[in-house]
Amino acid sequence: MAQLVLVPSTLELSAIGKQCFKPQTQCCMVNSTTLNLRTSKFPLKRVTFQRQKPLRSSFTVCATALPIGQDTPPQPTNGFDQSSSRDSSKRKRVMVIGGDGYCGWATALHLSKKNYEVAIVDNLIRRTFDLQLGLDSLSPIASIHDRVSRWKSLTGKTIELYIGDICDFEFFSAAFKSFEPDTVVHFGEQRSAPYSMMDRPRALFTQSNNVIGTLNVLFAIKEFSEDCHLVKLGTMGEYGTPNIDIEEGYITITHNGRTDTLPYPKQANSFYHLSKVHDSNNIHFSCKTWGIRATDLNQGVVYGVRTDETDMHEELCNRLDYDGVFGTALNRFCVQAAVGHPLTVYGKGGQTRGYLDIRDTVQCMELAIANPAKPGEFRVFNQFTEQFSVRDLAALVSKAGEKLGIDVKTITVPNPRIEKEEHYYNAKCTKLIELGLQPHYLSDSLIDSLLNFAVAYKDRIDMKQIMPSVSWKKFGAAQVRSVVA
Repeated sequence: MAQLVLVPSTLELSAIGKQCFKPQTQCCMVNSTTLNLRTSKFPLKRVTFQRQKPLRSSFTVCATALPIGQDTPPQPTNGFDQSSSRDSSKRKRVMVIGGDGYCGWATALHLSKKNYEVAIVDNLIRRTFDLQLGLDSLSPIASIHDRVSRWKSLTGKTIELYIGDICDFEFFSAAFKSFEPDTVVHFGEQRSAPYSMMDRPRALFTQSNNVIGTLNVLFAIKEFSEDCHLVKLGTMGEYGTPNIDIEEGYITITHNGRTDTLPYPKQANSFYHLSKVHDSNNIHFSCKTWGIRATDLNQGVVYGVRTDETDMHEELCNRLDYDGVFGTALNRFCVQAAVGHPLTVYGKGGQTRGYLDIRDTVQCMELAIANPAKPGEFRVFNQFTEQFSVRDLAALVSKAGEKLGIDVKTITVPNPRIEKEEHYYNAKCTKLIELGLQPHYLSDSLIDSLLNFAVAYKDRIDMKQIMPSVSWKKFGAAQVRSVVA
């Protein structure tokens, strides 16, 4: 028999999305069990309709069922707990926070296929951002309930689902104690630099949501399971673009005749990136103080949409963002090419970053889980496979488009960001390779696949969302209106 826990919280609605909330009964599939999810019997203390405020859920739902072993026998693949402090015959339990998002969904399915017991924790706010800003994924994505139900029907594997906000510690602690994870994979943050630079409310939301959420995860591990391994998604953007090589997390320096190994200097370039820096500092401190084990994965820019698992059925399809707020460079270029829009290179186009395929993201997560940090250790891995400038990517897409008979043009547009447009960039990324990462390097065939994917869904492309709409300088309500216009 499934159990349902409802935790009331404050509802805040945004006028941007022209949304209204009506308490109602909803039906969803969780662990293949039909549950009636109702709003709390407690009256809402306040309902505010205020411009530019991000929406938080009016209630949080924690849905659990009988342990997976009672309806799905373990399969002898990997995913078994090798820790000496635990029963090695049991499958590892991995809680994926933000498991409805771009990286989180692909990772949850990959780990489930690898025979880990998986739970997703998500407040579904990424979908709300689309409603607020009038955006949409290029690929149609099913509801989270339909997604996990379809996965169960195809594989026989159950993904447990906890719908709620990790900034609500009452909710998260209940979910954590219910699932008892061996590892927490934390994707559950507002992940867009442009979103964080739109206006004051979104900057505040980004920092409070990301920093408080991570603190709640740390306190849950400390209070309920100190041996739990935290695998946290960071970003290469924490480092900025220094005129020296970027090491993996730490740098050894000699100053005035003394030598020490210190955290690598951070030069974040948005309120989003700054929130990631704060996360890293808080996690590092918690590891030193409480003996928590953590791995910080400073990820580069992700491209692609397909993994073996998401390709199994259309209801498992991952999202692909192409707009100027949430879209990443290569994905955006492929969508622009598909509809005959010139590729929009910001400024001089020399901005160089680390990139990786979504298939390598899920590999890296699996490797970090299978090779956990030691108690008290704060590991930092740089998670990317190749470096490209924006000009490089535009040239690659143009070349691939020609082979497909697509006339791809490139234009230079004023850079909406405050950043170096020509700079030195050489980041190290050896630790994941040493653990066994087998990279999927960017190839003509991969770009062809992305272009064909974009062409297949080009009737869903909103041309108004292609150009950049958020400026680092023009901070405030005016540019929010330009996004939703």
